[in-house]
This record gives sequence, C-alpha cells and structure tokens, in this order.
Amino acid sequence: MTSTHDRDPADPGPVVRTGPDGTGLELGAFLDWGRDLHHQGRYEDAVKAFELILGVDRGNEEALIGRNRAVRRAVPRWHWEMLHDEERAELYDRAIRQAVAADPDALVLDIGAGSGLLAMMAARAGARRVVACEGQPSVAETTARVVRAAGYDDAVTVVSKMSTRMSVPADLPRRAGLLVTEIVDCGLLGEGILGTIAHAREHLLAPDATIMPSRGRIVAQLVESDALHRKNHVGKLYGFDLAPFNRLSTLEYFDSRLHRHEHRVLSEPVTVFDFDFRTADARPQRTELRIRPTAPGRLHAVVFWFEMELLPGITVGNPPGRDSHWKQAIQCLPAVQRVQPGEPVVLDAMHDGECVRFKVATGEPAGEPLDDPVFEVVS
Repeated sequence: MTSTHDRDPADPGPVVRTGPDGTGLELGAFLDWGRDLHHQGRYEDAVKAFELILGVDRGNEEALIGRNRAVRRAVPRWHWEMLHDEERAELYDRAIRQAVAADPDALVLDIGAGSGLLAMMAARAGARRVVACEGQPSVAETTARVVRAAGYDDAVTVVSKMSTRMSVPADLPRRAGLLVTEIVDCGLLGEGILGTIAHAREHLLAPDATIMPSRGRIVAQLVESDALHRKNHVGKLYGFDLAPFNRLSTLEYFDSRLHRHEHRVLSEPVTVFDFDFRTADARPQRTELRIRPTAPGRLHAVVFWFEMELLPGITVGNPPGRDSHWKQAIQCLPAVQRVQPGEPVVLDAMHDGECVRFKVATGEPAGEPLDDPVFEVVS
C-alpha cells in the first residue's frame, strides 16, 4: 500500500493520511496499532506503522522508541559486529576483486546482502551489474539508502525478497555469473546456506557461475570445561535439586568464545563434514567418527567451527583463538563421560541441512541423562 503523509493545519492534531479522500487516523491510534503489531511479533509491520507516524511528526518520541524496539527485534545485533570484522571484510574483498577481474561483465548476485557491503565491493571492483538480495524489508530499505549514499546505485540494485522467491527475468535480467554470499552462522549451516545455494544453482545462476564461498568444512574438537557445562546444565544448588530444569536446556549448539571459558582440549581437531557448494544440497547427512583422546578428562562438550574457501587460496573461518565476529559453536553433552588416551570415542555427527549435532556413541555416560531423547535420528 502506498501512503501519503500530510499535516493538515485545520485539524486539532496531526493525522496520517491513508487515501486520496483525505481520511486519516489520529497518531494515537497508529501508536496503538504499532504496539499491537509488536506484541504480536509482527516486527516489520510494526516498523512500518511507526514510520507512518514519523512521516508527519518526525520528532515523535513514542514513535521513535517504538520503531527502534521493533527494529531491534527484526534486525539482529550481530550485523554491527560483523561489519567491524576487518579480517573477514579484507578476505571477501580480495576474493571479490579476483573474481570480478576474471569477468567484469558477469552479473553478480549477492544473497543476504545485509548492509550491501559485499555488493558495493563487487561494484567497486568493476562489476557492471550487481543484484543485492535481502529478505528483511527494514534491512533491504536501509541497504538501498547505503548504496545510494555511496554512489553505487547505478550498478547495484537492491531486491527486498528472499532469494528462494526470486526468478529470472522478474528479479534478475539474466542468470548470474558470480554468486557472493555469507549466510552462515557459527556452525556454518544455521542460516540455510546449503538449500539457498542449491536453489540458486538451479534457478538463478549460469551453469559455469563462480560460487563464493566455493567450499565449507566443519571441524570439531572434544573439550573438558566445567564453565561451558554450567552454561547449559544445573544440579544441586542452595540445598535444592534443580536438575529437572535441564529439560529446558539447549539440545543443539549455542555460540560462545571458547577462549573466554576455562577449558582443556581432549583431542585434536577433526573434519566432520566437507561441503562443495558447487554441488552440495541440503539433504541430511550422518557420519561416524572415531576420535582418539589426547588427554584424560571429562568430556563436557563438542566445540566446532567452520573453514570456508571463498576462492582457492582465500579462506575465512572461526577457529578458536581467531578474533572473528563469529564465535565457536558449542554443543554441551547431556551427560559427562570420562575419556582416556587410547580409548577411542565414537562420535555420531549429523546434520539436517541447517543444524549440525553430535552424539557420543561409546561407553556408559557417568551423569544423569534427560528424561527424553536428546538427539533426533536422521535417516
């Protein structure tokens, strides 16, 4: 719906015009509407409601606060930390310049454009046409402003749509020759990179398109850490047995910086999954790993991270110790198990296309398992 915003001096208070007949609602009603949308979890719609008010009363403090609260819900805070990740930006910039130099006429598709940084890097490198796809409306609108302010709006077009809803020629003038994307979380798969790239290969990319990143692998390590264990487990405290509360603990992984928690590594890092994004799809996979502990200890968690090859020789990732905006992925185990060097730990690793999870399949756990199964079986 297209709305016009006018202030009518004849009215006792400011109104938001919603149609050519001059009818409107008082701002109080729009404030209530925006708050109701927020409480319903419709944060993008709440942003629009508050922006209607700000269109006629730019300094309305209630609307400013309401809009900001909705934006904070709709737009994750990690955007800012990611933008300040200089190593990640420099590596992507180097890879983009190399790919664009090889074919400046190739249409570039940036999926999950965010601020538009990678799309503008492609334009700065000499790409003549870039389509930046961003699924969050508030972010997409702001991306277009960023691109316009930077002077790249002649080369970069922002599409406010999920890439899986895009098509040629409705959203792309032709199939793209270069795909650039960074839709990964700390565990690599959590933002749907496998399915997104598979869809793009089928519907949006030329057969010989360059895909960036081209590969991604997941690396895991066994860890002893009471500090990590306490982040997801509780027992007897203050004279009470609080263990039943563990039914609400996280069954899969959460993100945290390993070096900020006292820990001991119990094994060497091992590669769990290795994806070629030029061919991989989102079908579930399962693999069994035999890991030989390098030290005795109590196995509290599996810590894992990714390494992405943008182009041959250019790799970005989030291993422990690297100052990346991506933290490490931590999966705490439901029961503590003692391990010894020379006694292999069988680690059952699986993914469903969007989430990696682990199960220790050897030995009898020494702790108290949860009442219900923790791991789903992936066939």
